[in-house]
Amino acid sequence: MKIEHIALFVADLEGMRQFYETHFDATAGERYHNPTKGFTSYFLTFSSGARLELMQRTDITERTMNALGYAHLAFSLGSKQAVDDWTARLRDAGIQHLDGPRTTGDGYYESTIADPEGNVIELTV
Repeated sequence: MKIEHIALFVADLEGMRQFYETHFDATAGERYHNPTKGFTSYFLTFSSGARLELMQRTDITERTMNALGYAHLAFSLGSKQAVDDWTARLRDAGIQHLDGPRTTGDGYYESTIADPEGNVIELTV
């Protein structure tokens, strides 16, 4: 069994598509739109085959923060040097840097950033 994809509701569908294409080398599929439900989405595919669905619905207009649920999206970059390099490149591009790079208490080498809508992205080995 494998996770087929992760989905995020977003406010700026085109901006978020462009963010993941530009900074994470994602490839967007065709834009899907269902006017009856006020729903639009893109499936983004990464080089590993992992997929992220970015979704927008006209009746979902604000973020609600809960203590439980989605925490972050993690990208494995293959090496500590890659984590360092991607972190520097994203920081230089004006992307919000949250923490790291650092080795966590459980042994992960990671850095965290936020996408344009505040979703946490973990860069790890």
